[in-house]
Amino acid sequence: MLSFDLSGKTALVAGSTQGIGLASAQQLAAFGADCVLIARKEASLKAALATLDTAKGQRHSYLVADFSEPETVRAAVAGFLHDDRVIHILVNNSGGPPAGPVTEAAPEAFLSAFRQHLVCNHILATLAAPGMKQAGYGRIINIISTSVKVPLKNLGVSNTIRGAVASWAKTMANELGQFGITVNSVLPGATATERLAGIIGNKVSGTGMTEEAVTREMLGEIPAKRFGRPEEIAAVVAFLATPAAAYVNGTAIPVDGGRTGAI
Repeated sequence: MLSFDLSGKTALVAGSTQGIGLASAQQLAAFGADCVLIARKEASLKAALATLDTAKGQRHSYLVADFSEPETVRAAVAGFLHDDRVIHILVNNSGGPPAGPVTEAAPEAFLSAFRQHLVCNHILATLAAPGMKQAGYGRIINIISTSVKVPLKNLGVSNTIRGAVASWAKTMANELGQFGITVNSVLPGATATERLAGIIGNKVSGTGMTEEAVTREMLGEIPAKRFGRPEEIAAVVAFLATPAAAYVNGTAIPVDGGRTGAI
């Protein structure tokens, strides 16, 4: 019988004080994992920590780091690993770059997004990988976007950087699979988070449409005719973290109600 139990496993979850990141930490904890939350606001981390399941004796903690400054991420996680700790599950997750046409994007916008997403992901993965190899168990899960399959309108910088992260993840999967480490990407569609509210607000201000009209238009593109919930994305993240998902590697899985127009 394949196992979904994560007892005895430690999961580092980035961007875990709200939205999909928090929902992922909550689901991993419910499966028995000890969760380490990492984000930049300590008060929010403490509040998020209090929502995690401890029924199986899980011991949760948090790290403070700013993903716009990759070296703070490196220092925080290297300090955590200093006492021979192992991160068995890594969930890479960070807020998306601001919306806007790619033709109007400043070069620094690409560099900033590259540091926040790909560079920080790489730092975390390379710090965690040695312990994963030693344990013979590793799960690296990247929360990206369906834009890696079909670019989304008015998200020029995000489309570009998300595509780079997906390519990095596939390459990493090819190199680490032999060690019992899987690397997969989850591609959320329109999900009821602060990020979605910001995208809707940006379109309202840019077009003069009402919020209701923008929402109706977006829902019209989704076969399920509704927005996703963070916990629905988290369910896929948690499955990929389990022993049951050991043969799922190098994938990019849309969780979008059927919106993405690609197989």
